[in-house]
Amino acid sequence: MAEEHPAAPEGLFAALKTLSASLVGILQTRLELLATDVAEERERLIALLVLGLVSLFSLGVGVVLGAILIVVALWESHRLVTLAALAAFFLTAGAGVGWLALHRLRTQVRPFDASLTELSKDREHLTSGS
Repeated sequence: MAEEHPAAPEGLFAALKTLSASLVGILQTRLELLATDVAEERERLIALLVLGLVSLFSLGVGVVLGAILIVVALWESHRLVTLAALAAFFLTAGAGVGWLALHRLRTQVRPFDASLTELSKDREHLTSGS
């Protein structure tokens, strides 16, 4: 019996050490996954921002030049009606695009979804194992 008592604490400490190492490994893996998610999200947002700005600039220049062309072409006969119609069109288009942007913002996939799912699974495994 004298030999069993020293072996039992070593076994407990070894189990705690193994458990600690496992928890640190899980935490490290999840943090790496989170860092990858952050990097991917940042790259996606930067690419979207650049594409959006280039698109907005090009469309803006095209719209302004097109509106000027239409107004100049109808300058002699219907300039006020043309300006009113173009203003109404652009205001309606702007409101529609603004609504679409808000809709997409509200229905987007939440960031870090994979990381949060994995952390939830980890928590379930740790609480069910207790």
